[in-house]
Amino acid sequence: MIATPTDPALPLRPGDFSTLSEALDYAASGKTGTNFYSGRGHLTHVLSYVELQTQSKNLAKRLNSLELTRGSRVALVADTTPDFLRFFFACQYAGLIPVPLPISIHLGGHQAYVSQLRRLLENCQASIAMAPEGFVPFLEEAATDLKIRLIGGPEAFASLKESQDPIQPLTRHELAYIQYTSGSTRWPRGVEVTQSAVMTNLAGIIQHGLQVQSGDRCVSWLPFYHDMGLVGFVLGPMASQLSVDYLSTRDFAMRPRQWLKLMTHSRATISFSPSFGYELCVRRLREDSSNEAYDLRAWRIAGVGAETVRADSLGRFAKALSPSGFNSKAFLACYGMAECSLAISFAPLHSGIEVDLVDADALSNNRTASPFKENFPADGNTRMSKFVNCGMPLPGYEVEIRNDQGMALDDRQSGTIFVRGASIMAGYFNDSILTQEVLSEDGWLNTGDIGYWIKGNLVIIGRSKDMIIINGRNIWPQDLEYLAEQQPEVRPSDSSAFSVCGPDGDEVAIMVIQCRETNSQKREDLIGRLGTRIQKELSIPCYIELIPPRTLPRTSSGKLSRSRAKADFLKRVKWETLAPTVSLSV
Repeated sequence: MIATPTDPALPLRPGDFSTLSEALDYAASGKTGTNFYSGRGHLTHVLSYVELQTQSKNLAKRLNSLELTRGSRVALVADTTPDFLRFFFACQYAGLIPVPLPISIHLGGHQAYVSQLRRLLENCQASIAMAPEGFVPFLEEAATDLKIRLIGGPEAFASLKESQDPIQPLTRHELAYIQYTSGSTRWPRGVEVTQSAVMTNLAGIIQHGLQVQSGDRCVSWLPFYHDMGLVGFVLGPMASQLSVDYLSTRDFAMRPRQWLKLMTHSRATISFSPSFGYELCVRRLREDSSNEAYDLRAWRIAGVGAETVRADSLGRFAKALSPSGFNSKAFLACYGMAECSLAISFAPLHSGIEVDLVDADALSNNRTASPFKENFPADGNTRMSKFVNCGMPLPGYEVEIRNDQGMALDDRQSGTIFVRGASIMAGYFNDSILTQEVLSEDGWLNTGDIGYWIKGNLVIIGRSKDMIIINGRNIWPQDLEYLAEQQPEVRPSDSSAFSVCGPDGDEVAIMVIQCRETNSQKREDLIGRLGTRIQKELSIPCYIELIPPRTLPRTSSGKLSRSRAKADFLKRVKWETLAPTVSLSV
């Protein structure tokens, strides 16, 4: 029987629990739970919270028969299946630390995925490892010669005998899990999240960010190994006793309209996505001539985060789905990161997206987010940048925006975002040096993000490591990518901008673009047109390379990885041939 949205007989407790196991024990006293759907919209599995509790406790006893040291790591290849939920919560009851690992194999094929898994297994020092049946061969290959006690699919663990010793769930001050970052700027890091940290963050999200209410229901296609997918849509619904309907990330990527169908079918009220998910839906809607009807009137919170929020993509989505009852005021911008469990700030509910228009030259040259004034100065050469207001920090967070000297800045002065609060990570697992680089002794986390204040609200510009510095000017890669996306041949998220050190030692701006155009003259026209636009708008030359579709590297969570795009570019390019606005033959 499908899990109900909420249970009127069970009083709503909005995340105010000490541990994840305590939260599940309470949710199990109601009738809510999880439902899993195929890419074609068929209900494949129903797992209520009471069933999840029972099965997880039984599995915990089987895991305890292995007599592992308390706090041992359990690597879980995190496909969107009920088995991941069972193993994750079995670890909570057994006193073990689950470590979700990615399932993506599009980052370079078989060997690249196996190498990625091996580095993660080595880093987390896994004692046992589980993967869905289709991924077991990858996991076994990755674990070759590693001292891992047991590797296999769910069936391998089901055959273990149950320990007769009582289970001892993880306590408030122990780790709840290790969350690997997506690795958009460097190799993924294992974030240590304590029970106390994640429960504090969940309470803030549920009570303040979303203001969960009776009758809410969630839908998610976000990966279980990503912080928004795991914390936001596995732990969050459970800690607020809401039912959640799942579509796998792979099925969403192939059939994004299934997300809209599931929202229509379940009358769900809460769902989140990075900007590219909304954009992907719009593309498929344009390609679809059937004009299938959707009913999105119940969708009260359409969250957006996990990457720079693209207001244009959201505007296109709202316009395309307005006939289906989608209300653009449902958009909810947020800011967060795995190092803070998940969320740091939320925009106000039911207000839609608030865009701040700033003088791009003042931001680049003076780091000041001055409001953009149309037709001023008179020559009309002032550039404009658009950023989305991500709202006020959740209660309990201290947030400062600091300059290079560590001084806190006032409104509209851009700098690095620092955060302190009860939801901050304990550190990076097995990496004390990197932990000390970003986490001070008095608890301040250097997020590595650049932003500014507007009357107590956070506006996020981007990652400090992505900044392009040309002749002393700060140029954001998003500005270059935005100019590329204004060309008719370039889709959103099909470009990646960064800088490299040229043969003469100076930084050179680079733009790599996925291009479907095969006509050589039209390709050269695109390069020339875009290069001229960049020179006019930003007053810098830019080397532009066109590459085949679906070849820009992405992180495990689907975000473009500029660091990997840069590394791939440097492998392809011979510096003696480098010249601005010249395409390579690919």
